[in-house]
Amino acid sequence: MPDSPLVVCLGNVVADHTFRVEDIPQPPAKITARSYSIGPGGMAANAAIAVVRLGGRAAFWGRVGEDLNGDPLAEALAAEGVDVSGLRRVPGGRTPVGAVLVDPHGERTIISFRGSGLGTDAAWLPLDVLRRAGALCCDPRWPEGVAAAAAVARAAGVPVVLDGERSETRILVDLVPRVDHAVFSVPGLANYAPGCMPEEGLRRALASGPLRVAAVTQGEKGTLWMAAGDEKPTRTPAFPVEATNTTGAGDVFHGAYALAMAEGMDVPRAMRFASAAGALRARDGATPTRSMVDALL
Repeated sequence: MPDSPLVVCLGNVVADHTFRVEDIPQPPAKITARSYSIGPGGMAANAAIAVVRLGGRAAFWGRVGEDLNGDPLAEALAAEGVDVSGLRRVPGGRTPVGAVLVDPHGERTIISFRGSGLGTDAAWLPLDVLRRAGALCCDPRWPEGVAAAAAVARAAGVPVVLDGERSETRILVDLVPRVDHAVFSVPGLANYAPGCMPEEGLRRALASGPLRVAAVTQGEKGTLWMAAGDEKPTRTPAFPVEATNTTGAGDVFHGAYALAMAEGMDVPRAMRFASAAGALRARDGATPTRSMVDALL
């Protein structure tokens, strides 16, 4: 779809090993999985796949190691239609890996290894691409990359969306003023603004820099968000679905929201579009297509 907008997704890609189990016991324990799968995961990678399935074009920028996990992840992203020319294989590096345990209610426990030896240098990024992009979607796992890309994107008038997932407070405090849309998870907002109620945390984010929107996704309670200049927050309701696997639902939300910005949607419509995409991911355990989202809407 050459005329569809391009969304650059920057951050981490993870080799996700997913085990479906009857229960997640306390150790010591030995249990049998009902099923197993391996595939690409990680915030920015899941967002990139979502962009493509929802009708956009996506480029993934990030790093993997030259190990047994690196090449299969690149191949899996490319098979989804994601441009991986900005995926760097770092000699001596180790690729991020996750073990995801999913119970019958769709809730998950994740054991993550964030990789090692991948470096922080962002000088190799193809930043000129951003000038023809519709949006930049970032996660906080590579803050140096976010800082470099966000500066170029904002100078070019390209909206920057941050996945404000759980991270070190200092990293979120540094990154939020660099973006246009900061969309937090509940733990992420608690990291960003410790001790604050959600509305106060959103106000703090908006006051930190020239943000357009600050939001927090709250699962079944929907998404609470504020735009710059709003007196009070708005709540976009969640779509009622029976969750089978909540892994990646927030990542899909962010990818859908970034695509909505690239398509020129206003914020209320973008929030609803992203909420529908995230709900379908939680319901099915798979990233939805555009026709599926349109049908739910």
